[in-house]
Amino acid sequence: MGNKRDYNLSYIVTITLVATLGGLLFGYDTAVISGAEKGLEGFFLQAQDFDYTKVLHGITSSSALIGCVLGGAISGFFAMRFGRRDSLRFASVLFFLSALGSYYPEFLFFPKGVPSFDLLISFNLYRILGGIGVGLASAIVPMYIAEIAPSKIRGTLVSCNQFAIIFGMLVVYFVNFLILGDHANPVIDRDAVGQLSVNPASDPWTMATGWRYMFVSEAYVAALFGVLLFFVPRTPRYLVLIGQTTQALSVLTKVNGASRAKKILSDIEATSKEKTEKMFAYGALVVVIGILLSVFQQAIGINAVLYYAPRIFESAGAEGGGMFQTVIMGIVNILFTVIAILTVDRFGRKPLLIIGSIGMAVGAFAVALCDNFGLKGIVPVLSVIVYAAFFMMSWGPICWVLISEIFPNTIRGKAVAIAVAFQWIFNYLVSSTFPPLYDFSPMIAYGLYGIMCVLAALFVWKLVPETKGKTLEDMTRLWRKER
Repeated sequence: MGNKRDYNLSYIVTITLVATLGGLLFGYDTAVISGAEKGLEGFFLQAQDFDYTKVLHGITSSSALIGCVLGGAISGFFAMRFGRRDSLRFASVLFFLSALGSYYPEFLFFPKGVPSFDLLISFNLYRILGGIGVGLASAIVPMYIAEIAPSKIRGTLVSCNQFAIIFGMLVVYFVNFLILGDHANPVIDRDAVGQLSVNPASDPWTMATGWRYMFVSEAYVAALFGVLLFFVPRTPRYLVLIGQTTQALSVLTKVNGASRAKKILSDIEATSKEKTEKMFAYGALVVVIGILLSVFQQAIGINAVLYYAPRIFESAGAEGGGMFQTVIMGIVNILFTVIAILTVDRFGRKPLLIIGSIGMAVGAFAVALCDNFGLKGIVPVLSVIVYAAFFMMSWGPICWVLISEIFPNTIRGKAVAIAVAFQWIFNYLVSSTFPPLYDFSPMIAYGLYGIMCVLAALFVWKLVPETKGKTLEDMTRLWRKER
């Protein structure tokens, strides 16, 4: 962790904790659907004016990701135009409005509790609104932390955002579990021609009310995040970019002490020309590597597991509808994320990514083989948990660390926005195609993800530079030499 006298640890941790509430909301918003999607499916299957198909359910379950793509794409503009902190304030408002709207999509325009195609559109629009907040937070929270943190502990602190994301997922898994209580998810029947319907014996409460409570529970965290953001500073690197060097020096002094603050400020001023620097000023390779980090983080298939965890565990033979096993997976994910936090600044980024890719490949191929041989019970359940656990100690946190630090100061805002937009595009592609692909063949789904894990390991080994211990200003010098 370094010498405490080098920086004000308590001040940095306080700022990081506030910022990582954005990560917690990221995890909460994207994973809340895992508990709500079956009740939601049962609700819309009762619509009289249209047929709610598996394809429509896949689109609805992952519609927030459309907003995530939009939020990621505009994050660079927001980060530069309004600053990192104020952009997060805007994201907190979007989280809050989305939570309320997803709870009550009928607001003003539709009769409550009557499913229809127009109501489906309304619900998806509210989920997209929250997705924009997620997209903004996913890009800007790591950027904010990286621009505040001293280089010695930057990897650890940015990794804390992934801890917050996974903790948010665990919290919502547990909240969904408590909300469901003694109620049961609806039973969906399929007739001879593939038509879906709700079994008459299904619990009506989960279809009418349960999913609504799950979505609205996010509003409390969103409100807290928005309030606390009024008590943290803007980042010194952004303050330098807008010409407020006195305020930048003040923040740097609080973080690093007076003597080191002046040296850091000098380095920032020497490398900060973001308003005039072109995207490919340092060559195309750094941008391509950033994009591919994002693409591989999603192409290895993790979010298909996180979003549909209860359904996957249930089909693998888990008892109790898979909700309990989902909570267990959330706890394991937390523990493995802590491993990444404790080791990322000691062992470096590349080793963790390569080890994680191999571990994920083993888990994914094991699930595929279990499906091929019809094996149910503890083995496929454990294989899914292993697959997720290795992601949490590698691609989960480390990808965000690298994206927040690999780009030079002069192009960081724009380059992060592009990388994050690609991340959410592939997140959407994987998540929306998973239900029909899994329905067709779990073996093919997991076999494909396993192959992508192997390719991800090769990509990291060959192309990704090690950034452990380097300052953000060192990135400018690194890529200038590479040209």
